[in-house]
Amino acid sequence: MDFEQLKAFLEVARNASFSRAAEKLFRTQPAISAQIRALEEEIGARLFDRAGGRVTLTAAGKLFMEYAEDALQARRNIVRALAEMTRTPRGELVVSANEATCLYILPQVFAQFKRKYPRVSVSITRNERSRTLEEVLAQRVDFGVMAQPVTDPRLTVVPVHQDEMVVIAPMGHPLAARRSTTLAQVAAFSLILPKQGRTRDAIDQLFSVRHLRPEVSMELDSNEIIKRFTAAGVGVGFLARSNTVAEHSAGLLAVVELEDARIARDLVLVYRKDKALSRAAHAFIEIMQSSVGSRKNTAGGARSAT
Repeated sequence: MDFEQLKAFLEVARNASFSRAAEKLFRTQPAISAQIRALEEEIGARLFDRAGGRVTLTAAGKLFMEYAEDALQARRNIVRALAEMTRTPRGELVVSANEATCLYILPQVFAQFKRKYPRVSVSITRNERSRTLEEVLAQRVDFGVMAQPVTDPRLTVVPVHQDEMVVIAPMGHPLAARRSTTLAQVAAFSLILPKQGRTRDAIDQLFSVRHLRPEVSMELDSNEIIKRFTAAGVGVGFLARSNTVAEHSAGLLAVVELEDARIARDLVLVYRKDKALSRAAHAFIEIMQSSVGSRKNTAGGARSAT
């Protein structure tokens, strides 16, 4: 039995899905299934029922889950305690964030952090906002990265990045020739919008306040898919500026600023107020603030809007 097997077991248990656990751990589904089989063989008990396409914990699995969580927390505590005995940060950090943050913000931060502190193990858990909050509060991860507002009084909130939403359009689209546009002009075209979340709520509210009723041609749950369908000419969309840099530079998407509105996207790092931060954790906060902050508005400066 090893810690990777315990991590795989807990992800399957929390998500009730082998495929979803594989996505979260950046592994293949067969690899996760193999880890669970090996674990079940070692302890001599079946941990999951897999009947009718559903994955549920057995009685043994529910009991095992308590000990698995305790074992991983004990490991983190041991590594952290030993790390504090040296001047050089070492140990393990686990960060939870959504897909866009994992793709566009954290890779550069982790690369810089690992160059400075190679003895610290850093891992990412990909979760939506509500799950990230849950994981941070349960102390299953050290930090969460999400957009404001965060109002839970149990959390410390550290601002790390300011971004804003821009309009994206396929090359050759009437908006593509513009440097900026108005919300009313955008509303004249079919839109591709996030299926749900704070960004979608902000966009809907903005159109409502302006008494605009645009046609929503597609609702998608991934920024990457939104970009693909926009580039294919299905419609125009809204994305955080930092998420569009590569496609805009490659000439795959046009990025157009809004003249008469601004949808802010302020990222923060959150952790429990009662959490005892290790040297590695303090170092990560500093790197996060300096690295992400220095890349603010990479694709162009933020503006004040009317």
